[in-house]
Amino acid sequence: MRPAPRRQRLRVGAPAVLALGGNVGDRVATLRAALDALAAHPGIRVERISPLYETPALKPDGISGEAPAYLNAVVLIHTVLDPLALLAAVNRIEDGLGRVREERWGDRTVDIDIVDYSGIVSDDPRVTLPHPRAHERAFVLVPWRDIAPDAVLPSHGRVADLAALATDPVTPFEETAP
Repeated sequence: MRPAPRRQRLRVGAPAVLALGGNVGDRVATLRAALDALAAHPGIRVERISPLYETPALKPDGISGEAPAYLNAVVLIHTVLDPLALLAAVNRIEDGLGRVREERWGDRTVDIDIVDYSGIVSDDPRVTLPHPRAHERAFVLVPWRDIAPDAVLPSHGRVADLAALATDPVTPFEETAP
């Protein structure tokens, strides 16, 4: 007698990597709310969530000791949304969680960046892929490496190798993934 076939979980859509962070208000609650909103979106399936990391605020001139520290996480998703529709969806989530877009490098309740979308390389000014600074940011690379140790950032190389070279400080946060 043959064993019953195993049910397979179908992964519909394109794989993508999102980086989440925030440094204003109840950071943990806001990141949890962002993750809940992503999971509730009909075009997005959350696959993996990294542990949380705390990082000093990064400003145009470098690390700021005066601004509140960020909490950061990386999320692996599958989505049926194209990159522009995904950007619109994450922008709506940010807006719903109180994101104010007055200052480019300003403090924020939540920031959700598309780091990678199915390995696509694009210089479209509306959504540049991969994220143009992801390869140098430990607060993206370290959590990503935690949940996808063999991941590759298009045009830059293995995420684990890039994380080992990144110099900005990241500290594991005392709570696990939201």
